[in-house]
Amino acid sequence: MQHRIRRAFVLAAAVATLALAGCVSAPQQRFAPNEAPVVLGPSVRDNVTPMEAVLACYADHIAATRRPPVIIGVGDVKDYTGKYSINEGNAITQGGALMVYSALGKLGGAVSIAERFDPVIAERELAYADRRQLGDGRTHQLGGPNGGQNVPWLPYFGGTINKSDYFIVGGITELNYNINSGGAEFGVNQVGVKARTFSQSVSIDLRIVDTKSLMVVRTVSLTKQFNGYEVGLNVFRFFGSKLYDVDIGAKGQEPVQMGVRAALEEGVVRLMAAVTQVDHRPCMTMRPGGGEPIPLTPAAELRKVDNPGDAATGGAAVTSPVAQGSVAVNAGGAGGAGGARLTGTATQVPFDFGATTLGGSSLALIDQIAGAAKKGTTDIVLVARDTENWDARKRDELTDQRIAAVTSALANRGVAPGAISITWRPDAADTSIHRDGPGLQEIAKLRIGSPVVGGAAPSSPSASSASSSADGAVKGD
Repeated sequence: MQHRIRRAFVLAAAVATLALAGCVSAPQQRFAPNEAPVVLGPSVRDNVTPMEAVLACYADHIAATRRPPVIIGVGDVKDYTGKYSINEGNAITQGGALMVYSALGKLGGAVSIAERFDPVIAERELAYADRRQLGDGRTHQLGGPNGGQNVPWLPYFGGTINKSDYFIVGGITELNYNINSGGAEFGVNQVGVKARTFSQSVSIDLRIVDTKSLMVVRTVSLTKQFNGYEVGLNVFRFFGSKLYDVDIGAKGQEPVQMGVRAALEEGVVRLMAAVTQVDHRPCMTMRPGGGEPIPLTPAAELRKVDNPGDAATGGAAVTSPVAQGSVAVNAGGAGGAGGARLTGTATQVPFDFGATTLGGSSLALIDQIAGAAKKGTTDIVLVARDTENWDARKRDELTDQRIAAVTSALANRGVAPGAISITWRPDAADTSIHRDGPGLQEIAKLRIGSPVVGGAAPSSPSASSASSSADGAVKGD
């Protein structure tokens, strides 16, 4: 009898061992001859959290307002719990700031993100530019009182770094182990089963600060509880002269760092609600409840409303400096002493410092503008470096010459001067700088209609022509 029991027990243990081995087996691959095979695991995937649907919903609500994106920086979001294990290291992630950055990124172009956490590379390149060591493989023309000169280094006139409107800082402030546990264990003759559950929690504290005034706009304090379980079967006894010790069990716990990430993402949504004035509460109902599966679709794919900066820029903010001649012109009607401003998107035609002629890149833009004018009305804005700060008379003369250069270049490409009108230029007595993106100022705005072959003779781009009826109407606003 005892012999049959021992055989049955050995057989059961063998079956359990094989079952466990099947559970932990993984495919392997040998990448080169004589190398040990490498275990292959699952492929990389999007790092989704329970907040994906909430972030997508809230980004859509912000985008629906059609307002320019708020520019947000992120400071240090530290682990303040101090919990550390010799064997496992820090119990809480040290990358809280990076998680906040990713949360803002999931909002897409509804917000713009300013890098403030690690600007080392940008600062080094600015230092190279300051020492005239930074280049792009081309020569650049510099203007000056004694004429221009071509230089191999990249000129830097300042103002290329976008300011931020607000920044987020804070930290992970609590880690509470075993705040609640329970279970049961039963054994007979050193054969027993056990089951238990346990819980722990973490808390985060974040705040969003106005960059200009350093006044705290909003604070949030959130806590997240984690659940875990453990079950097992243990046999420790003698069968005849042999000792058998068998342990079979399983243990699982909700990932702590994923919970920290979800808490930080919810904190970001609540902070953004304070500065955008867009209510976040309708979107919070989209969080999966306890025990519900987490949707696997990332926030970017759940979006339904295009952000203001999504079109043609791949999600870039409308306030960012735009290369290749395309910029977003400020909306909002009359603005400052310069008079009314165009709305929509205009093509940017840049002039070098003090120059009255168009450079190579600007001439390429003129070709595009002339082609677009043949299909319909096109708006362009002439810009120069914001370090140009001439007296009113010299600036007015430069504006005349620059408008004339553009008019002449377009006329050479089949656009009749009669189809070109000045829609805005600074008043002759206006000495303010009308900025258009980092490092640039607006000189004038032109509207090009369909070319009129054999049309009216070109008007002289002088101060008097700038006071034409069309321009005067804009100035009088």
